Amino acid sequence: MAHLKWTRRQPNASRRCSQEMVIALITSLGIAVHLILRLIFQVSEFYYELPLYLVLAVGGTLLVVQLTIHLIRFEFSSDLIAGVSIVTAVLLEQYLVGAIVVLMLSGGQALELFALRRASSLLNALAKRMPSVAHKKEGEKAIDIPIDQVKIDDRLVVYPHEICPVDGLVVEEHGVMDESYLTGEPFLVSKTPGSSVFSGAVNGDSMLVVRATKKAKDSRYAKIMEVMLESEQHKPKIRRLGDRLGAYYTPLALVLAGVAWLMSGEAIRFLAVMVIATPCPLLLAIPVAVIGGISLSAKRGIIVKNAAVLELISECRTMIFDKTGTLTYGRPVLTSVTCYNHFSQNEVLAFAATLEKYSKHPLSAPIIEEAAKQNISLGQVLAIHEKLGEGLSGRIDHRQIDLVGRSHLVKEKKDHILSQLPEKVGLECVLLVDNQLAAYFSFHDTPRKDSRAFIAHLEPKHHIDRMMIISGDREAEVRYLAEQIGIQEIYAGQTPEQKVHIVEEENRRDQVIYLGDGINDAPALAASTVGIAFGQNSDITMEAADAVILDSSLERVDEFLHISKRMRQIALQSAIGGMALSFLGMLVAAFGYLPPLVGAVSQEVIDVLVILNALRVAFPQKRLIDY
Repeated sequence: MAHLKWTRRQPNASRRCSQEMVIALITSLGIAVHLILRLIFQVSEFYYELPLYLVLAVGGTLLVVQLTIHLIRFEFSSDLIAGVSIVTAVLLEQYLVGAIVVLMLSGGQALELFALRRASSLLNALAKRMPSVAHKKEGEKAIDIPIDQVKIDDRLVVYPHEICPVDGLVVEEHGVMDESYLTGEPFLVSKTPGSSVFSGAVNGDSMLVVRATKKAKDSRYAKIMEVMLESEQHKPKIRRLGDRLGAYYTPLALVLAGVAWLMSGEAIRFLAVMVIATPCPLLLAIPVAVIGGISLSAKRGIIVKNAAVLELISECRTMIFDKTGTLTYGRPVLTSVTCYNHFSQNEVLAFAATLEKYSKHPLSAPIIEEAAKQNISLGQVLAIHEKLGEGLSGRIDHRQIDLVGRSHLVKEKKDHILSQLPEKVGLECVLLVDNQLAAYFSFHDTPRKDSRAFIAHLEPKHHIDRMMIISGDREAEVRYLAEQIGIQEIYAGQTPEQKVHIVEEENRRDQVIYLGDGINDAPALAASTVGIAFGQNSDITMEAADAVILDSSLERVDEFLHISKRMRQIALQSAIGGMALSFLGMLVAAFGYLPPLVGAVSQEVIDVLVILNALRVAFPQKRLIDY
């Protein structure tokens, strides 16, 4: 973000990924040249072995050094056997075998590390969304200045559909802004002189003049970037399934091979055990199963950005939801009309919709839509007036009609009307006809039709035993939704910083899935064990998430849970089954009945069986939704 001078060192994961990719490419080229020289040109052994010497000297040495460091730290993984195999192959002059193991190891690590290279791209996406200049008002003109030169009390022009550059107060004009990505509020928010505005909010159809109250580096959007950076650095480290299995398999294989060597006094026994112990079930079966899960997810409209979450999500026991756009549709709907003083619902809807046709108020659309749905004819407007902050007034069919908010009634001290209104829950407006209370309109961001069923099935079907809503929206709205869908625990009015704090606290107790759709959710998505972005509302959210549900459907979330669970089961079947067969082979080799060449062939047979089983992940046999 040039104007905010954001700097960051390239993540270690990014550097390591590049290194592994280079090693894999060099190794592939070396093996190819070796085979061409040996089989096509049939040169002498010294020349066709030269490419393999280079591969093992460069790639093999780097990988063995890395694995030696892990061994010193007592970190046993499946990769350690591959390292021992490289060294053993070199000592026994089996250079092609050693080069193939280098390729398998470096290629697998490169693919795994590739998923971790999201931090810098995420900050870049955040930076690109913000304008680099602001329009400073000087007299009657607006002059473009770099955003980092904006000073407190500068007057800035925000043109229609532009992104607000800094936090401030509206001083001229009026209109609406979309703050949903920042605050969680699902509605367009009216802006009049004196209204607060946030950097990162999207202006509506009207120009606004804003007085800056903070510099760009201290504004809301900049703070979100800071929280994002902090949350990514503290994201829980995922221990991969292969590493966990390898922690048991690796020492067992090494001990068995060492014992066979010591008991027999023959180094060939050690090699024979190592050849069949090469952890192909872990190096191949799990990645093949994961690729199958990624492919199947893509067919269902789910983009998996971090393959590790497919292995982990079925172990999560806590699911946290943002409210707006995930459990709800993210738009206001007229949910109740209370009539007073003998007015009918058709009458009040006709009056309100007739007025709202001439307004840009955020609640205009749901009133007009409801009137159209009931085929209500609109009246004849004789005069109309919209005073800033005081609602709409007009004469319709020779009657005085006012559509106002509760705050206007308080200001006008209309206590006799206020006393008749229900307690405020969510958004509202009041209709007056000839200064007499005619109707009270209540609005809510309505739940998705399947939200309650989805929530109810999470515990029995997916063992999610704790669910909560964390939202930037008001408590009344959040509690209304929670009651509708059956969630007990809520946190309302939360900033992105507060969301991250709650997620981090939950991560300390258990592994957490976070589901959100706005920029204000991005830091929490990055901080959670598994972050799922819902829909395509924000590039920032999609960058922060581990997986993206493209079509905003809870059914797709359920499918993703099932795909992950099934992938994990098949991956375990393949890996553990393959290791069991390899272990039997190791026992036979340890007693001298399985020479290295036969062991290598046997390992290939095991690999084929393991891969065929892992491929089943991409071809489900039943429906993947169960609610």
